[in-house]
Amino acid sequence: MNNKPDFTNTIEEWSNFFIPLSDGVQLAARAWLPTNAIEQPVPAILEYIPYRKRDGTAIRDEQMHPYWAAFGYACVRVDIRGSGESDGLLLDEYLQQELDDAVEVINWLEHQDWCSGKVGMMGKSWGGFNCLQVAALRPSALKAIITVCSTDDRYADDCHYRGGAVLIENFSWASTISGFMAKPPDPLLLPETWRENWLERLQNMPFFAKNWLEHTYKDAYWKHGSINEDYSAIEAAVYCVGGWGDAYSVAIPRMMQGLPGPKKALIGPWAHKYPNFASPKPEMDFLAEAKRWWDYWLKGINNGIMDEAVIAAYIQDSVPPQASYEERPGLWVEGNQWPIQSQTINFNLSSGGQLTDVKTKGKVSVQSPLTTGSASGEYCVIWCGPDFPTDQRQDDINSICFDTEPLENSISILGACELKLAITSDQDCGQVVVRLCDVSPSGSSKRISYGVLNLAMRNGLDCPKQVVAGEVMDVSIKLDDTGYEIPVGHKLRLAVSTAYFPLIWPAPKKAKLTLDLASSYLTVPCHDRTATLVRDLGQGYVCPVKKTKKIRPEKHERLIQIDSKNGLVTTKINDDFGKYTFLEHNLTVGESCKEIHSILPDDPCSAISECSWHAQQSRPGWNVDIYSQLKVTCDEEYFYLNRSIKALENGVQVHQSESQEKLPRGFS
Repeated sequence: MNNKPDFTNTIEEWSNFFIPLSDGVQLAARAWLPTNAIEQPVPAILEYIPYRKRDGTAIRDEQMHPYWAAFGYACVRVDIRGSGESDGLLLDEYLQQELDDAVEVINWLEHQDWCSGKVGMMGKSWGGFNCLQVAALRPSALKAIITVCSTDDRYADDCHYRGGAVLIENFSWASTISGFMAKPPDPLLLPETWRENWLERLQNMPFFAKNWLEHTYKDAYWKHGSINEDYSAIEAAVYCVGGWGDAYSVAIPRMMQGLPGPKKALIGPWAHKYPNFASPKPEMDFLAEAKRWWDYWLKGINNGIMDEAVIAAYIQDSVPPQASYEERPGLWVEGNQWPIQSQTINFNLSSGGQLTDVKTKGKVSVQSPLTTGSASGEYCVIWCGPDFPTDQRQDDINSICFDTEPLENSISILGACELKLAITSDQDCGQVVVRLCDVSPSGSSKRISYGVLNLAMRNGLDCPKQVVAGEVMDVSIKLDDTGYEIPVGHKLRLAVSTAYFPLIWPAPKKAKLTLDLASSYLTVPCHDRTATLVRDLGQGYVCPVKKTKKIRPEKHERLIQIDSKNGLVTTKINDDFGKYTFLEHNLTVGESCKEIHSILPDDPCSAISECSWHAQQSRPGWNVDIYSQLKVTCDEEYFYLNRSIKALENGVQVHQSESQEKLPRGFS
């Protein structure tokens, strides 16, 4: 994995410097660049995120950016306003201020003596989001971007809502980002102002969960920063990278269909990770692939990258369901459009529980226990603990299922399955959860893909309409795009439920849904396993990093508990990210998180979600502890949010805030 490439440049690191903005704010940056860049200016590559270059992403930054610098680039890692050692306040995700600041940073880079005048931008997750959004503002120096594990639609595919239903991740992430933003700058880098800046951040900490729950459908708040509102705004070349194990993979096919300019896509089996240290494997040489992209667009080297197929996608082999995977075997294929092939199979739904090619009549009803979904796993698999969906059999029992006969010929799915339904609800609300599963001869059920629809959003995510009890609704539910082969002898299962906790928050009432089978069918996109990928994607490489000392090892666990007295199902998640010291500057950091999500089988108002974080930073004689907590409950009309943030310096409390909010549920 660490076979050293033939680097062409010696490099230097600038561990901390500041980029001035027009309003007087200074953004903290770290950079790696060739030692002779003043004499021979080079293109700049910007990564612009709030995750603290000094500690939060320090190791990951060192694994990547020196690589491109050693091939003749100035790699600049900037903390956005209000994070790390940067001035100002961070008040929400992707505000116009954040994007405008990025444009100023790009203009600043363009005019440095060591910069050739051409700039690229890259990032994963938050950084993948904002490089798309910044590209839509068209700064003249920005020629190309690489967006990893991101989305073009902030409402449809981020961690807040899914199909118009509230994600539990909405609350977990709110607690996470609050704890992260509450950390102080490093006193070694800002000896005069760190404490003042820290207290200002604590006193002005936004209530993220409140912000996001005030917008329950795709209104102007979510359309801001959603580049699928106008793909034509982007002129820079776009390389989209992601994995089927990631929550954002569905956006890549959509961008390949929508972006009018130069573009490429690479979709592997991976979770929310850069694919050079991917999980699950196979990894690939992402750093070398990115270098080819930068060489073409920032240096004008005609290396053939734009002559290759536009899209490379991975078709995963069938594997038993389990909570984590070291590797997902499969097949790489390529093509120039999405879907790569136009083959489809249509299945009808029968009252006998079959997926069949024969049209049938009849109606079936489903009213799932609200505990359905305990095998769903994490919404976005990031830490790669036991977070993938597990055996779906119990959730299948709580759903209405339709199966094929054991397959006589394998089916390779590549694309987005879609279910058309004619459906009624006995309440003025309702959720439809659709899962596609691979059922083995032993009976195990592995989730292949899924889709969610809050029936209030049946006319579109930006066109909410109250459900009328008893009224027939024609709905279309698009499942996540995926690549997966179902082998001979296995069954393809379609499972439909009315709940999926703790992935999504329950509807206000426990609705019974009735499906009209005569008007319902499933479409499955297929691939014939030809047009396999021609080129070798290589093996993952990461640059060596500076030494750290491990104090406490990382550990992740996920537990499901059932109360035999009342049927309460509780999911407990313990994520300990360990504790270690950066030996270069003697900063010790540690983080841990606990989540508890519980619900009764028949009471949607019994749902509770709690998330708490503890973060530590210390040097000899200096110690900081941050505690953040968020608890969410509900009734039929309101959400109730209770948040607390506490900060201690050397054991003395310097800040404590308690916030309570009662928010109308709106269309959720």
